[in-house]
Amino acid sequence: MKVNNSNLDFDSNATDSESERAAVAPVVCLENIHKQFGSLEVLKGIDLKASAGEVISLIGSSGSGKSTLLRCANLLEVPQDGEIIFEGEPIIWSGSGFSRKPSDNDQVRKLRTNLSMVFQQFNLWAHLTILENVIEAPVTVLGRDPLQSAAFGLELLEKVGIGDKSDAYPSQLSGGQQQRAAIARALAMEPRAILFDEPTSALDPELEAEVVRVIKSLADEGRTMIIVTHDMKLAREVANQSIFLHQGLIEEQGDPEELFGNPKSERLQQFLSATASV
Repeated sequence: MKVNNSNLDFDSNATDSESERAAVAPVVCLENIHKQFGSLEVLKGIDLKASAGEVISLIGSSGSGKSTLLRCANLLEVPQDGEIIFEGEPIIWSGSGFSRKPSDNDQVRKLRTNLSMVFQQFNLWAHLTILENVIEAPVTVLGRDPLQSAAFGLELLEKVGIGDKSDAYPSQLSGGQQQRAAIARALAMEPRAILFDEPTSALDPELEAEVVRVIKSLADEGRTMIIVTHDMKLAREVANQSIFLHQGLIEEQGDPEELFGNPKSERLQQFLSATASV
């Protein structure tokens, strides 16, 4: 179990009341999230709260809504109903249903820059070196100094174990190295939380182990993370809280040791039995 006592580095332009609100509020809170694609209802009213330093693992069968929920958290998908609250500040919406969208672009930018996403397929820019991939967003989005960003980027690449690959291009790296570069890129934004969408599912076991070690080290540092994963060992060992989704609803949630060691619902028992036999 990972517990965090880390300090949050709040925006120096924030007012005292904003900083106080952010200090006590969860980093991200999802309330009654509903999401449909056409007639297919993927999420049917999901609540999720991630406090500072908390690691949440989302597990469930394919199609249960795990990745969609994660994408709703940083507005890569827009829910038709429900609230998204970042550090105590609710997203302001316009329209309703399928016409619903965020109405404040500054809010969207703030949320996305503070909830970094690590994707299953790495999503590195092929025409940029690994270091250029890492510093691109801090320089272009946050307006940070390129030289300072490069120095910080090199530190992050060393941190994830690929400091010697800074001048290489993504095609010259293994899948595990590319995913670690993607993690460094996420860290370069100094986000309040990191969202992992199946970060190891595209890797073979040896390369998967490399990435898992990095994720565990981030948990040990007290990073706030939400992890969608098929790796039950990772979900159990790294998380403070595990959530099992089934058909767009939370079937069971709680302490990972209890959830994995003594599952209450029959569906979760079946799922864990099936994954154990793989």
